[in-house]
Amino acid sequence: MEITEVRISLRNEEKLKAFASITLDSCLVVRGLRVINGSNGYFVSMPSKRRRNGMYQDIFHPINNETRKLIEDKVLDAFEVELSRSENLEQYEATGQEDTFLDE
Repeated sequence: MEITEVRISLRNEEKLKAFASITLDSCLVVRGLRVINGSNGYFVSMPSKRRRNGMYQDIFHPINNETRKLIEDKVLDAFEVELSRSENLEQYEATGQEDTFLDE
């Protein structure tokens, strides 16, 4: 299995930092992954739905640690890139240095 695309949508909430979608083998999209700021750093939460009894159930999840690590590494790498891009954009908008930003 190959993760062929990761899309990140940043959020500025206390714990929820981003939503993510991943594409597997260029043929299957999984939406609703979340990047969470936990007590031990960032982690990826799998998509889930709330059941009638109030409990949450994953609707997609890896069945082994190797696949979980692959997904988490790819999503967190993409999150860091998007976060950096966002910070650069904020700097660009704050300074108004159009040429500097475009040349990078």
